Amino acid sequence: MNKAKKVHTIWAEKYRPTVLDEYIGNEHLKQKTSIYLESGDVPHLLLYGKAGTGKSTLAKIIKDNIECDHLYINASDKGGVDFIRNEIIPFASTIGFKPLKIVILDEADFLTPNAQAALRHTMEQFSKKTRFILTCNYVEKIIDPIQSRCQVFEVIPPSRKEVALRVNQILASEKIDFNLEDLAVIVNADYPDVRRIINSCQRQIVDGKLKIDEQSLIESNYQLKLLERLTSSKDGPSTFKEIRQLVADSKVRDFNDAFKFLFDHVDDFAEEHQAPVILTIAESQYTDSFVVDKEINFMSCIIKILNEIK
Repeated sequence: MNKAKKVHTIWAEKYRPTVLDEYIGNEHLKQKTSIYLESGDVPHLLLYGKAGTGKSTLAKIIKDNIECDHLYINASDKGGVDFIRNEIIPFASTIGFKPLKIVILDEADFLTPNAQAALRHTMEQFSKKTRFILTCNYVEKIIDPIQSRCQVFEVIPPSRKEVALRVNQILASEKIDFNLEDLAVIVNADYPDVRRIINSCQRQIVDGKLKIDEQSLIESNYQLKLLERLTSSKDGPSTFKEIRQLVADSKVRDFNDAFKFLFDHVDDFAEEHQAPVILTIAESQYTDSFVVDKEINFMSCIIKILNEIK
């Protein structure tokens, strides 16, 4: 283990990959990245995909293994156009001490349209010496002119097996006693968010042992229980009440995976009503991006589904 890792007590940072060989999954993207590292040059990149799957980690591996000056900005803390003028342009326009400058713009989908327009011009103006690596969860929120200036890659979550092996290595390094069944519960509960899986493991260490709490069991099973409620009963009010309690007990706050799960299993519970149910899921998934209370929005979706299939 290198010295930089020993500084951290938070496992997700302590065991964050710092070289390409430590990065799990996305073999095609790793091959492309190795070419960039060997050449010492990198194009503008746009990395998109689900939270916790390694977008920021890969961006940091690139900037750490290329001779460059770098600037890291989390766009969720900025958003507007001012930081483009006040932070990015001064960095990109000054003479550097290294052959290349890299700007990592994390969570770029939080940028306003005006900020993205300003960024587009900045990327073009200073492209000779400054390269941008953008990460986001939702690539459709990035304007086309920026996408056309970048090489765009989807960061696919590593497989459950790859994640389990990685967490197994972490637990072994920390000399934690555990059994594989408990590890599988944690991986299944939070997959594909690798960062959350690692944090969940660390949270559930007691006296050098991994001990699964009841909440993790609820979270790992709530989608299957949701499907069971939808398929086993057509009693609308009763089923709604059971599902509402199930969702409340799960304490889930991000329902993107739940919408995808409902879509994947629509044939199991919707019978001849698949089309209107899919439209309902799509509408609710869209509004999920704008509402304050996502649980209310999800339960609204459930009400509409129950009305369709009754």
